[in-house]
Amino acid sequence: MEETKHLKTQLDLLQAALDHINQGFTVFDSDLRLVAWNRGLYDMLDMPSSIVRRGSHLEEFIRVNAERGEYGPGDIEAKIERRIQRARLFEPHYFERIRPNGQIIAVSGTPLPNGGFVTIYSDVTEERRRQEKLERTVEERTHALQQSEDWLRLVTDNIPALIAYLAPGPVFRFANRRYAEWFGHSIASIAGRSAHEVVGAELFAELLPHINRAFEGNAVSYEYQRERLDGTTAYMRSTLIPDMTVDGRTLGIFVLSLDATDQKAAEAALVQSQRMDAVGKLTGGLAHDFNNLLAILMGNLLALGRLETPIEKDTLDGKIAPMLEAAKRGSDLIQRLLAFSRGKAIDPQTVSISDVIGTAAKLLEGSLPSSIDFTIDSDDRSIGALIDPTQMETTFINLAFNARDAMPDGGSLSIALSSTKLDTYQAQDLSVSAGDYAMITVADTGSGMDNDSQLRIFEPFYTTKTFGTGSGLGLSMVYGFIRQSGGAIQVRSKVGEGTTFTIYLPLKNLTGPDANGATASELPALKRGQGELLLLVEDDPDVSATISDQLQSLGYAVLKAENAEDACKLALDLPELKGVLSDIIMPGQMNGLMLAREIRQNRAELGIALMTGYADWSALADNSSSCEFPVLAKPFGDYQLAETLRKIL
Repeated sequence: MEETKHLKTQLDLLQAALDHINQGFTVFDSDLRLVAWNRGLYDMLDMPSSIVRRGSHLEEFIRVNAERGEYGPGDIEAKIERRIQRARLFEPHYFERIRPNGQIIAVSGTPLPNGGFVTIYSDVTEERRRQEKLERTVEERTHALQQSEDWLRLVTDNIPALIAYLAPGPVFRFANRRYAEWFGHSIASIAGRSAHEVVGAELFAELLPHINRAFEGNAVSYEYQRERLDGTTAYMRSTLIPDMTVDGRTLGIFVLSLDATDQKAAEAALVQSQRMDAVGKLTGGLAHDFNNLLAILMGNLLALGRLETPIEKDTLDGKIAPMLEAAKRGSDLIQRLLAFSRGKAIDPQTVSISDVIGTAAKLLEGSLPSSIDFTIDSDDRSIGALIDPTQMETTFINLAFNARDAMPDGGSLSIALSSTKLDTYQAQDLSVSAGDYAMITVADTGSGMDNDSQLRIFEPFYTTKTFGTGSGLGLSMVYGFIRQSGGAIQVRSKVGEGTTFTIYLPLKNLTGPDANGATASELPALKRGQGELLLLVEDDPDVSATISDQLQSLGYAVLKAENAEDACKLALDLPELKGVLSDIIMPGQMNGLMLAREIRQNRAELGIALMTGYADWSALADNSSSCEFPVLAKPFGDYQLAETLRKIL
């Protein structure tokens, strides 16, 4: 008994000593069951005290770690099984594990002679952080030393800039690879050459004043442009820094040049975007009033067309048809203007460009004077593009009319179609993606344009024509349409030699001789009402009267409201009401979209449709791109109205 007590005392002393060690300690026997441990085990590893007991299996410890993510994501049972299998090998092992809290634990295991192993757990977090910090410091200092010793190599190989050193003369003493290649030299061939010889007489004359100022001890910045070998223009932004001694002598100048071509293009695009936005704001407001006027015009013309008296109808038919067509063309015009200003294509279709050119050519035949030789080379009907064909026709007409005006004494005008492949560099120059494109050239032998006109030709409201004879919108609308179709347009012109517009559109290869050649089928008969009561909500009395007449002519009974608040009350109080047709943008606290949603919430059985003269009505109504109700664009004819009502009733 005394001997047992003495042994227990020794074991307690040993345990106390182990508990004071700042490392974790475990001993597992050959059955992987815990035999001994210290307090550092659960203090360091946050082990629950319930499992830290003699006889606990190693699996319990591994499971705790696995379930709290110590071993990372994945199958927990598989992770546990793999670690148990490795432990049963009783091999020496050492590894470091980063816990989810960032703590780094070093685990060192040593096997025992009769099976089992002793494991030491050490918190090496601070040690590793100090080591990483030391390694970073060494790396940074090594890098700084390498920069100091090898600065010439680093400048030559890694800096995306043109760098050189000019000695008095001025003579190049050093130039990096980019600088040498920019002027057609190698690093070896440029050294020792005069600046006049390297950059050329014309550019040297432009740069010499800046170089002289730098040799006087001034830091100088300037821009210059230079034509590349392929004929395109590059813009450079340079800084000259004098290399001066303590007593103020200038030994030479450092030259740093950066390619500013992309920045110049971005700045020009931004200016163009701002101009386009201004036009968009203007046309967005005009569209509402213009479309309301067209709605009145079209509606009343349709009413006149419905007269049954033979004499009156025969008399009016000859006038009504062209007036209706004029109203439709006016509607198309405002839609195209809105599409140009807002960047939204009206009706993109995959079409044969040859067919579109043919249609435009027919329209142009009677509009071009006989003094102009008009030729078309567009036989390949397999060359297609995803475009609005009507806008494409308008593009050709705009370009042709401009060419006609530039050739008052006659000349030649040609439209040619082919396909081409743009490489990366060509595509970047056009601000499009590389790939296959349909290429259309419209060339004339007219008076041509100077450089300033070519730079501004696509600006809205810019025109070289006599005041009152041109709006300045034609070519800007062409530009907007081509860009929104994913393409690009270039202009090449010289005063007295003519102008060539080149249009690039993403290519769609068409198969079959009749691709997109079918004519539109006749519209089916109008779907008429059977006296159903509809609520018309429109704040403009004239528009309201016109649309009411259209509805009645289609066989519907109409109840009118001038604002959303009154309409909401009527819709909720009249059980015999079958449907609601409401304008979206109206004065008051509630717009048409809010009205429609309020009615739908309380009377789900009512058919509801909306109408608007705005292209971007969603930004004014609720800033949402989605609408759960059919939307009619003003002005609309009987067929569009009847079809919309058929869908909701």
